[in-house]
Amino acid sequence: MAEPAQIQELVYLVTGGCGFLGEHLVQMLLRREPRLRELRVFDLHLSPWLKELDAGSVQVTAIQGDVTQAHEVEAAVAGAHVVIHTAGLVDVFGRASAETIHNVNVEGTRNVIEACVRGGTRFLVYTSSMEVVGPNTKGHPFYRGNEDTPYEAVHSHPYPCSKALAERLVLEANGREVRGGLPLVTCALRPTGIYGEGHQIMRDFYRQGLRLGSRLFRAIPASVEHGRVYVGNVAWMHVLAARELERREGLMGGQVYFCYDSSPHKSYEDFNMEFLGPCGLRLVGTRPLVPSWLLVLLATLNALLQWLLRPLLFYAPLLNPYTLAVARTTFTVSTTKAQRHFGYEPLFSWEESRRRTIRWVQASEG
Repeated sequence: MAEPAQIQELVYLVTGGCGFLGEHLVQMLLRREPRLRELRVFDLHLSPWLKELDAGSVQVTAIQGDVTQAHEVEAAVAGAHVVIHTAGLVDVFGRASAETIHNVNVEGTRNVIEACVRGGTRFLVYTSSMEVVGPNTKGHPFYRGNEDTPYEAVHSHPYPCSKALAERLVLEANGREVRGGLPLVTCALRPTGIYGEGHQIMRDFYRQGLRLGSRLFRAIPASVEHGRVYVGNVAWMHVLAARELERREGLMGGQVYFCYDSSPHKSYEDFNMEFLGPCGLRLVGTRPLVPSWLLVLLATLNALLQWLLRPLLFYAPLLNPYTLAVARTTFTVSTTKAQRHFGYEPLFSWEESRRRTIRWVQASEG
């Protein structure tokens, strides 16, 4: 006879379930949440892999919908016990307008919250971002900080501004009365830079290196450190947070948690070479080969060109003032809050995370 805790009774909704993190989260829930009866995957674009999932006895319901459409969100949330809201527009390159980013990330989140309140769903986990905190526009470093470290969060770019507003909505919604009279319980998870299988920017860097004769050129000092976290561990933290939110609502409700694991702190370029090096690329230069002032000039010119060309053609270069500021500002995390509050320990070691990512990069070009 199955233990009572193992009875399949819960309905989960994952918004953005076909995205980079969403795909890993869906698979993690199917493997690691024994109480799952139905898993709803809500996304604007449904992926073919949904049809190939090994779901066992769990009912997987694919829902094509838009988080900016309140009625579509409300229909998807109806009857769900837990919502994990990962849907969002991650754009630091200027591919989308500021208005579109705000509508998806802020108004979409508002729609999810209101759907939970009207439908009686009590538990909401939100995928936030380290960029809610920083790096800020002043270039202040955040060195081995935690959730309580003082830091001047000053933003002007539409993406971090939208994530900060959305996170605030989620945390302020904690304790609101949902249909049925019980309180809504919310928390937010802030991943640092996520990497792993399906990471499009990693693939872009690899292809760029191949075009340059299997070389990449150092542009940022190696002393600038960034926190990175493996996508499988981010997914696992979401599963644990969602599971424990009911049992520890007084402790976890209204809280934020940085996502972390044992991935080393390195510059973006040196960290990426942990995967791209074994795939045949080499990083040229022990010091930046381009002067700092020239990088600033190129980033500014790219932003100007993007503004001038926007009515005529699509131009979204990887280098712009915001991405340059992020790349050359130290931002690392050192915290145990998720472990203390809900028992999080990374599921994948650094060695396993590295091995899986290398294998994916190699296979993606095979």
